[in-house]
Amino acid sequence: MAGFLLCFCLLLTYMSDYTVELSSNSHQLQTNRFYAAMDKFDWKRKQMVKYQLRNRGIKDKRVLAAMSKVPRHEFVDSSLRDLAYSDSPLPIGHNQTISQPYIVAYMTEAGEISPSDKVLEIGTGCGYQAAVLGEMAKEVYSMEIIPQLAIKARRTLTRLSYQNIQVKTGDGYQGWAENAPYDAIIVTAAPESIPKPLIEQLAINGKMVIPVGKRDQEIFVLTKTHNGMLSEKTIPVRFVPMRTKSLQ
Repeated sequence: MAGFLLCFCLLLTYMSDYTVELSSNSHQLQTNRFYAAMDKFDWKRKQMVKYQLRNRGIKDKRVLAAMSKVPRHEFVDSSLRDLAYSDSPLPIGHNQTISQPYIVAYMTEAGEISPSDKVLEIGTGCGYQAAVLGEMAKEVYSMEIIPQLAIKARRTLTRLSYQNIQVKTGDGYQGWAENAPYDAIIVTAAPESIPKPLIEQLAINGKMVIPVGKRDQEIFVLTKTHNGMLSEKTIPVRFVPMRTKSLQ
């Protein structure tokens, strides 16, 4: 009987050690998968910055650093994550898109954003552009006319610990007057003409970067001076039309 009890105890000890080993191996496997996924996206992000941004003339070191850091794959549907760093826009639902990485970098660089700036973004979408701005500016106020997108973007930005970004559901044509003036305004949808309230809410020496046009669109970079607005037409683009409640 004593021999049987000894064998049984040894068996329990072996099974306990085996269970601990299995649990440890399972945890290690999950950890390895996590880091493998992280490494994959990190590599893709570095490739994006090198070939899509640097090689096309994006030079601002702070813009490149922000684009290198923000996890673009976290802002798209899980089924599209492997395409998150591709050289193209991607659908985010409600007939809206996340802009091509180069366009995000181009518009951000054109805004000449400094660490002390207060920035207004019109067209939150999935929140990716807001996150890039959040890496560069002191405060970011972002507006989205589609409530479902605003809610989802707010959740993603909160999950990623962006505490200097506020998202509001509202009509971007009217801007966000209570927090004006803004040192920069970035508009990520195309109106047919530049909304007057946005011009009024731009600070002196501030810059607005905005695609304008119905079918043939171009990015305009506007600088507000004491004597009026300086306007520079830059590159052709294709953005979704800017929606406004005032025209509905």
